[in-house]
Amino acid sequence: MCRHLAYLGAPVSLGRVLSEPEHSLVRQSWEPRRQRSGTVNADGFGVGWYAEGDPVPARYRRAGPIWGDLTFSDLARVVRSGAVLAAVRDATRPGADGEAAAAPFAEGHWLFSHNGSLRDWPDAAAPVAACLPPRELLSLAARTDSALIWALVLHRLRADPDLGAALAGTVREVAGAAPGSRLNLLLTDGRTIAATAWGDSLWYLADPPAQRTVVASEPYDDDPRWCEVPDGTLLTATRTRVGLASLKETPAGAPHGTHASHGTHAPPHAPHASHAPHAPHAPHQGDDGQ
Repeated sequence: MCRHLAYLGAPVSLGRVLSEPEHSLVRQSWEPRRQRSGTVNADGFGVGWYAEGDPVPARYRRAGPIWGDLTFSDLARVVRSGAVLAAVRDATRPGADGEAAAAPFAEGHWLFSHNGSLRDWPDAAAPVAACLPPRELLSLAARTDSALIWALVLHRLRADPDLGAALAGTVREVAGAAPGSRLNLLLTDGRTIAATAWGDSLWYLADPPAQRTVVASEPYDDDPRWCEVPDGTLLTATRTRVGLASLKETPAGAPHGTHASHGTHAPPHAPHASHAPHAPHAPHQGDDGQ
């Protein structure tokens, strides 16, 4: 339904993370390798990034395909950041929301993306939507399932700023109301990344000595040190550690209780890496459910 990516590390150009790698997010917009639903992500895109000294991110979003946007090419060349979240979108249903439906969604210092779809939308969403205060429901960013999921996440964040807890609680709530939904969520505050693998692919690349971490729908190159996240898993990460916890076993109020730190330890379902994985680098050559 989309492809998304989050990066924490040393400041680099947006292009180094999003367009230069051989199988970059830009290329995934027309040629994803591990996408389980949909084939082309041309229904919009967005990138959010944090500037040094400013906790509120900037965003650039458009309703068309990323490969045809010349302004993005310029931004990718000159904008540098140490914290980025970006997505390319494949809409489940046609609609008029356009740019407003493109991730990342934002509020304050948070950026959010949803890869997947809410099954039987919108009927199955009625019970969970009814739990939101009317003001929050009327403030949806777009008329899409991803926008509703973001509102549910944001409602939890306002009560408790723990990123992992907000995602874990939302996935359980939505999956209970609409079984069979694909709920790969990605969230950052510029210092921490939280993500869920629930129905689609999710991978991470960690380099603790260099204080860099990438979390993505799929690897952007063929480096064997990428680690796949098992389905039904909550991932939380900083620049120096990655933790995994089962969404199916961890109590709703304590998603971090069974986390395994991956600064030095590979998860049981991922390839073991005895050496530090690569950070984002330029190759030798040069949605979301809605």
